[in-house]
Amino acid sequence: MKLGVNIDHVATLRQLRGVTYPSVLKAADLAMHAGAAGITAHLREDRRHMNDNDLEQLAASGHRLNMEMAVTDEMVSICSRLRPAACCLVPEKRQELTTEGGLDVITHFDSVKKATETLSGCGVEVSLFIDPERAQIDSAKSCGAPFIELHTGAYANAKGDDIAKELHRLADAAEYAHSLGITVNAGHGIDYENIIPLLAEVPFLNELNIGHSIICESVYYGLEAAVMKMLAAMSTYHKG
Repeated sequence: MKLGVNIDHVATLRQLRGVTYPSVLKAADLAMHAGAAGITAHLREDRRHMNDNDLEQLAASGHRLNMEMAVTDEMVSICSRLRPAACCLVPEKRQELTTEGGLDVITHFDSVKKATETLSGCGVEVSLFIDPERAQIDSAKSCGAPFIELHTGAYANAKGDDIAKELHRLADAAEYAHSLGITVNAGHGIDYENIIPLLAEVPFLNELNIGHSIICESVYYGLEAAVMKMLAAMSTYHKG
């Protein structure tokens, strides 16, 4: 199983002071040197953390880049030009602190399908960030998306008996998507503690995209050490 490190909040720290540091490119170098399989960066419409120059530099860095993006003409155009290794289509609201919920592929089927076809035609691996629901997985399949990223936020925020319920939803979704020939990734809110039950219960995971918890850990121990600690936790995975 692979680890994609989301470095958005390195850019958040930079933007707080309106300066040129810390460098997202240096953060990407450190994460990759520590063993990450790739770098994830979300170019939001409001450019609240990552900006266009960041994506330009990351795309030219030689690192495997996964561009998170809204399903808009502007973002499809940027991604088509940069041609990162992968992209993940996500819902986006300007007032949210972080991505809330999965992409509603059923409701926005035509626009998602068009974006998927356009970006796939540019050689970009397209993933859809969706809630762990079979109906959404069916729509992702109909769009022609070869990858999905299961939204793990509900699991990460669950308490008590709801934890097992959310793990069951994720496991069922992963098994179902795998049966349809879709490659399954997962992400959102995963940390060094909740990753353990996730790995024990959810099969067929190809990649985890993790950002906030790793960047927080790096404040204490450094980015390379934080990435290696997460990889050590992931090394126990043997499902599918």
